[in-house]
Amino acid sequence: MDWTNAESPSLDDIELMARDAFAGLPEEFRALTGDIVFMVQDFPGADIIEDMELETEFDILGLFMGPDLAARESGSGAAYQTMILLYRRPILDYWAEHGEPLGHIVRHVLIHEIGHHFGLSDDDMEAIEERES
Repeated sequence: MDWTNAESPSLDDIELMARDAFAGLPEEFRALTGDIVFMVQDFPGADIIEDMELETEFDILGLFMGPDLAARESGSGAAYQTMILLYRRPILDYWAEHGEPLGHIVRHVLIHEIGHHFGLSDDDMEAIEERES
């Protein structure tokens, strides 16, 4: 492949990958997520870095924000929009370091963040991934 004129994927490119990955998930799974807004930013904001006690802005690939499924079902989280934020620069850095296809990484981050919507912790999802591999 000739990389001479290659450009890095833009914010819009990453969002399109996320939307395509979401569209490729089973309908039953997508139906349970409700209305989700996908937002792609280069990096998390300073408030996220501080709240999550991250060492650097590269320590997070994505973030789930808003009510989880239980809160949405009970009506206690109805005033907040469910959002999945994807962070382009950390995703691209991960891509460069690990050599996985970029679409695979975006899909993995998306599914991971949707897992939080279902109320799963990072430890829960790690255990599921270990069983799957």
